[in-house]
Amino acid sequence: MNATIAPQRSAHRSLEETQLRMAVQAAEGYLELGLTEHALRELERREALTLGDGRASYLWGECLRQLDRHAEAVGVLRRTAMLLPQDTHVMLALAWCYKRVGRLDRAIQSLERAVRFAPREAVLHFNLACYWSLSMERDRSLTELRRAIALDASFRSLTEVEPDFDLLRDDPAFVRLTESPL
Repeated sequence: MNATIAPQRSAHRSLEETQLRMAVQAAEGYLELGLTEHALRELERREALTLGDGRASYLWGECLRQLDRHAEAVGVLRRTAMLLPQDTHVMLALAWCYKRVGRLDRAIQSLERAVRFAPREAVLHFNLACYWSLSMERDRSLTELRRAIALDASFRSLTEVEPDFDLLRDDPAFVRLTESPL
């Protein structure tokens, strides 16, 4: 191999890594400021670099999710889940999008997978309870809701405003579970 080619490749790779890192930082900053469109444009400008990077791919999917472009987000977040197979944030975002594109079965699968990696994350159990409720799986929904509340009692008050539980509102077990403790 030519002695000058290796350093050139290394310098090119280093430049790409720097550009990707800068794009990710800019996208994170834009998202923090609520400028989702700007974050997405920043990542799109570096599309070739972001495709293989888990963090950049997640941010791209999150931008699409926040912009209610759920079908597009599913594709990006599925790729992200392959890059970051144990990242529960990715699985939660993917489940959220699956629900909104009418794939409740896949949303549940994604959350069940996330719970295996992070069984003490109340938000995962709460969302799983919501999706089981929508699937009219009363017992599974109550089991997950019980777990969420046991891990974080603040989720009890969220049940009052969560429309996903409308099918359970009159259920005596749901009422007992969601009543405020004395």
